[in-house]
Amino acid sequence: MPITDEALLREYKGLSPAEFFYRNKEIAGFSNPTRAVYQTIRELVENALDATELYRILPDIKILVNTYENNGTELVEITVEDNGIGIPRHEVPNVFGRVFYGSKYKLRQSRGVFGLGVKMAVLYAQITTGKPIFVRSSTPYSCSIYEYEILIDITSNRPIVLNHKVYRKEKRWHGTVVRLTIQGNWPSARRRVEEYIRRTAMITPYANIYFKAPDLEISFKRVTRKLPALPSESKPHPHGVDLEMLKAMISSLKEDLTLKEFLMTNFDSIGETTAEAFCKWAGFSPSIKVKKLDLNDLTLLMSKMKEYDKWRRPRGKALSPLGSDLLKKGIEETLKPEFVTAVTRKPSSYAGNPFIVEVALAWGGNIPAVEKPLLFRFANKIPLLYDEGADVCRKIVDSIDWSYYKVKFPAPLAVVVHVCSTKLPFKGVGKEAIADVEEIEKEIENAIKEAARRLRSHIIKIEKIYELQKKKVTFEKYIPEVARALSEICRVEEEYIKEKLIAIMEKVLMKSSRGREEVIVYAKDTSSK
Repeated sequence: MPITDEALLREYKGLSPAEFFYRNKEIAGFSNPTRAVYQTIRELVENALDATELYRILPDIKILVNTYENNGTELVEITVEDNGIGIPRHEVPNVFGRVFYGSKYKLRQSRGVFGLGVKMAVLYAQITTGKPIFVRSSTPYSCSIYEYEILIDITSNRPIVLNHKVYRKEKRWHGTVVRLTIQGNWPSARRRVEEYIRRTAMITPYANIYFKAPDLEISFKRVTRKLPALPSESKPHPHGVDLEMLKAMISSLKEDLTLKEFLMTNFDSIGETTAEAFCKWAGFSPSIKVKKLDLNDLTLLMSKMKEYDKWRRPRGKALSPLGSDLLKKGIEETLKPEFVTAVTRKPSSYAGNPFIVEVALAWGGNIPAVEKPLLFRFANKIPLLYDEGADVCRKIVDSIDWSYYKVKFPAPLAVVVHVCSTKLPFKGVGKEAIADVEEIEKEIENAIKEAARRLRSHIIKIEKIYELQKKKVTFEKYIPEVARALSEICRVEEEYIKEKLIAIMEKVLMKSSRGREEVIVYAKDTSSK
């Protein structure tokens, strides 16, 4: 039987975004019941932190995990509550029930990019339990609290509202409560989840975080009321432009601008002089109307924008680094080290994307002595727990000659690396390992070495104190015997000589601790005393 065009056409079918991710849930990290528990908690917590931080609210985050069986299947109920800005009432269905719908489509740093992760959690709950997501929310200026139960229509990528209730708000509460029930393996996920909560507390020392599960309860109180700098929306950098971006930017113009005007108004750090210099170098007229540029012109323009090496580097205003002080506070509270130092590097860029590297080294205290440095990785304040061996951070930490910095393994050393950017280069779809990008690699290495020099100074100081303590013990051992002998020779009270010898010892040790290599002791004739 011949195959007709009509028969072939019936074989083709478009996929909605929801259906695509339904079929490819591994892309979002929901590859198995263990990983799904961790991923669901992570997505909900990160949404909660963004809903507070970005609106200058000190976060109070509560995470509750309950488990029960249904026909022999382990179900995990996960509830996350925040005190954030809340979600406008009529936006709730789309925010939780429509893939690629959210408030994160801006060129600035945030934990997520499209608000995609929570929808993946909703889809995973539908796939494994058939249960809807429960949402309770209220904004600061709303008089109501509203509740929804929502599913996602996988075919149309639209929310299905199963229940909707509105209550009059009696207390001045604002924020969001989200509850999901998924098929999961809590005993297997427990260790990862606990580590995720501890590392989240490390990178958010300004947050109260409470976590409770059937066999685990942990709480972290904020140790500071200072929030990190707020990222601002930024224009794209010319090095990061592509052809589709150029076409979209030009088609969205309300008026037909000249190329010079287009460059000045739509890209970061381009003034009149820079725009004119680029046009001259690239062979374009500054006065040509951009809407008259054809595909060949735009392709050439894109290529020249990437090649031009006199653009200013992207500014860091779209980024929100934690800062050295906050990073140290978080580490002190969670790792309880003897010594900690932190470095925040100046903004840098790769392929037109701004990024900032922060590094801290923690030493001693409660940190166990191990054969290689403990590594804590963060990307845009998100703890990275999987794929450490594939991460550029591990590669750099292992390449450092730590003996140069007086570190002898096994050693109680922890390395904390935080990279923030508007576009992070990850290895693979799991987004758990930062890729080997030369510019980022160089910044991480320089930051680690800067912090390591401070650590070396601390270790040298500790070694010197230890040596002085050994000398003191030796001196104290012989002082009574020497005092007794001198007392008999000089006919002076033994206790008097002992006091003088102790004073001389302390003077010698004090000068030695200040780096004085020569100490001159003057002896007085005390025989007449």
